[in-house]
Amino acid sequence: MERLVTGDRVTGKLHLGHYVGSLKNRVDLQHTYDTFVMLADVQALTTHFEQPEQLSIHLRQVTLDYLAAGIDPNHANIFIQSMVPEIAELTAYFSMFVTVS
Repeated sequence: MERLVTGDRVTGKLHLGHYVGSLKNRVDLQHTYDTFVMLADVQALTTHFEQPEQLSIHLRQVTLDYLAAGIDPNHANIFIQSMVPEIAELTAYFSMFVTVS
């Protein structure tokens, strides 16, 4: 089965634009692909760096929004970016190959 990896920065509640732009498709595709949906908490730190305590609230809000939109944990793997150390490791290696943004 082919794999789908997607996700959102957890900067607050999701809105109608998220649903129309991507969530609706994710809900449909989770039955066709081996689906992984990332809660990008590390990337969210660049938006709310002055209020890191908000991060856990936003993680919960976005998770609930995923479930409410129809992302089914029985068909899709929802995971938190910071809890997968290999992501940080790969980021370090890839940043050595790409020296200009």
